[in-house]
Amino acid sequence: MDSPLSGAALTETTIPAEALRVLVLQGGGALGSYQAGAYQALCHHEFDPKWLAGISIGAINAAIIAGNPRERRIARLKEFWEMVSSSSPIAFAPLLRDDHARSLFNEASAAMVATFGVPGFFKPRFPSTPFWPSSPHAVSYYDTSPLRETLLRLVDFDRLNDDGIRLSVGAVNIATGNFEYFDNTQRRIGPEHIMASAALPPGFPPIEIDGQFYWDGGIVSNTPLDYVLEQERNEDLLIFQVDLFSSRGSVPATLFEADEREKDIRYSSRTRMNTDMNRKIHNAKRAVRELIAKLPDDLKDDPLVAELTEAARENTVTVVHLIYRSKAHEASSKDYDFSRLAMTEHWSAGERDVYQSMRHPEWLERPQADDTMMAYDLSQEGSENIK
Repeated sequence: MDSPLSGAALTETTIPAEALRVLVLQGGGALGSYQAGAYQALCHHEFDPKWLAGISIGAINAAIIAGNPRERRIARLKEFWEMVSSSSPIAFAPLLRDDHARSLFNEASAAMVATFGVPGFFKPRFPSTPFWPSSPHAVSYYDTSPLRETLLRLVDFDRLNDDGIRLSVGAVNIATGNFEYFDNTQRRIGPEHIMASAALPPGFPPIEIDGQFYWDGGIVSNTPLDYVLEQERNEDLLIFQVDLFSSRGSVPATLFEADEREKDIRYSSRTRMNTDMNRKIHNAKRAVRELIAKLPDDLKDDPLVAELTEAARENTVTVVHLIYRSKAHEASSKDYDFSRLAMTEHWSAGERDVYQSMRHPEWLERPQADDTMMAYDLSQEGSENIK
């Protein structure tokens, strides 16, 4: 699959050498090819992530990246996305001359996916037995065993666990309702952990791991950003967060638009909330440091002061936030429209948004002391600092 941006000229960036590079990938089903395109463009700019964190389709993309040598990652991503979109060829594109025709095509494609499944990903259960509880498989409409075979073929799990790239994927423990992360710095990751992160009910079955059953992490949170910020408080971070649903949008005028808008709000990651919370923590830590500096010398040796000093230490965080913006012809089925046409459009959009982001070298500079966290959003109108 060739992208119209594949031959774009590379630009010099100012990525700070001391910052830990992190790629955060949200869930979003068929929209995930946007993340693959974004990753391809990031590779052109020498952004080599040392930590990958993903939910749902983001976990699958992250596993393919972490489980392959750098020179093979793009090819493996293309192989995956071309496979899952292979049942809907791109030959119809010249006939789709307006948004109405394209919307009809999208809905037809999504209906085919709902009926017949997606190659290498999931297939419908025949006969479906949702009213005859006998096993975990009875609580889902589709069988995801093809995904396991695909992961074993496209991902080298020994490399994923031993190559030094950190991988974190989120899932929900069905029995407890708690959000859990499977992190290869804490345990070995296998295909079941990736499948658990992508087991969205009631379409997909729960995945059993160590006697516990898990569903898609997007049920609780559709972005791993909180986990990354919570886990790393010492080393400076440069994060590219690639989201597939936008929290911002127009007030819907029809039932179809309301359905899409509800899904966007439900699955968007609300980066502004994260940055606001981080800013409050930053202000509290700064106040503690300033207070400690005013203490008399005889109190500064107190063990409690040493404990507070350690707690008030901070790293700096820069988040470049890329969000897929829906087209006029897309509806609530956009996350299960696995047509080849939609896949190539999303991939190209991911590339384009990264190239636009890289036109702002100031985004990649280390935040100053008064702003330990900076977040930038490539909006439809241009760039925006959402600190």
